[in-house]
Amino acid sequence: MLLYHFDEHVSHAIAKGLRSRRIDVSTTSDAGLVGVSDLDQIKYCLRESRVIFTNDADFLRLAASGQAHSGIVYCHPSKSDVGEVVRYLALLHDCLEPEDIFGKIEFF
Repeated sequence: MLLYHFDEHVSHAIAKGLRSRRIDVSTTSDAGLVGVSDLDQIKYCLRESRVIFTNDADFLRLAASGQAHSGIVYCHPSKSDVGEVVRYLALLHDCLEPEDIFGKIEFF
């Protein structure tokens, strides 16, 4: 099962929806990472074995540059249906193991 980390641009309603399903989610504010670089967010996720969920394309650029990461789930900012996002992330959580997504990017 996946552990998630949400960058600071992601709606807290999505975290709340996943937590109501007993899925482990950390947020940038929970982890005391508000204002840190995207690279520091990725390093946090590597240390904590968390998949980052983001709608910030800068994370895609970091991954493309060869930066190691424990997995990225990218959602375009225009997708705003909280319920749909929660269902998708819950499905990934139930179907994937950390090694299945390590170093990979899932697009939603």
